[in-house]
Amino acid sequence: MREIAAMVGCPPPSTDALITGVASLTDAGPGDLSFLNAESYVPQFTATTAAAVLVQKKLRIPETNHTLVLRVEDADLAMARVLEAFSPQPVRPAPGIDPQARIDPDAVIGADVSIGAFSVISAGVRIGRGTVIYPLVHVGSDVEIGDDCQIFPSVTIRERITIGSRVIIHAGSVLGTDGFGYRWDGAKQVKIPQIGTVIIEDDVEIGSCVCIDRAKFSATVIGRGTKIDNLVQVAHNVKIGPHCVVVGQAGLAGSASLGARVILGGQTAVRDHVHIGDGAMVAACAAVAADVPPGEIVSGMPALPHRQSLRENAAMRRLPDLVIQVRKLEEEMKQLRAQLPGQGDQTAK
Repeated sequence: MREIAAMVGCPPPSTDALITGVASLTDAGPGDLSFLNAESYVPQFTATTAAAVLVQKKLRIPETNHTLVLRVEDADLAMARVLEAFSPQPVRPAPGIDPQARIDPDAVIGADVSIGAFSVISAGVRIGRGTVIYPLVHVGSDVEIGDDCQIFPSVTIRERITIGSRVIIHAGSVLGTDGFGYRWDGAKQVKIPQIGTVIIEDDVEIGSCVCIDRAKFSATVIGRGTKIDNLVQVAHNVKIGPHCVVVGQAGLAGSASLGARVILGGQTAVRDHVHIGDGAMVAACAAVAADVPPGEIVSGMPALPHRQSLRENAAMRRLPDLVIQVRKLEEEMKQLRAQLPGQGDQTAK
């Protein structure tokens, strides 16, 4: 327990209980560590049998004698550090090229690289030191991959793409598909050539089944440290800044751009050529149709400043009752008019 306290920056506890696992408040047992990051989970905290709980400093909690409380600035981040200590070490394939992989003689393979069975490494490819290419990966011609990357099975990396170091690409993702560009010529849709590239900077993680399209010209760019969830669509010429978070099923249309540390909630839609400023946050299922200033929080369809969106949604929920009230008022007005001198005869006429 004292080792965990030191890990999360807490003073040493009076007792040094043995922690054997981590779990949620409801699932934790007498040997487990859990965490509390919001007031809504306080009832679960009072009922937990966890040996110790990482608790956000700002939260008020009832006194407890059966659970050790470790106060931390950020309970989620503290738990992440503890999880690193408890997580099993991943099985890393041994360096070397599987006999069933196909490597073009013109490819340059760095030291300690692992390439799995049935992967294809095309002409002009350069792969940095320590990178792992799992089975069934296709790497197109003239691709550059940096050091210590992990490319999981069934990933397709099309030609002329640049990938930095320590990049993780999960199974089934496709980088470098042609951007979606067509023009009607009066008889048919004419395909617009997409001759640009994709640049993935250092320390990016890309989830499963993500599609990142190549640029019409220039480059589609994913900034360093950015994390992209599963099932995200990034269209041609999109620019995503450093340390952004893009959650599952979000879609960015052509030439949209994100500043640094932008967060897009799940199923967010971003219109083409829209810019979202540094540190902005977009709520889940929002549709961003206009530029978002730095630091702004927006939600709704179309996306508006969050407080305004909440007010409008609240007003919309009241609309059926308001319609009934208006109809009643109209009926009352008719009755009042009928009672005015001379109005009855005019109404009859």
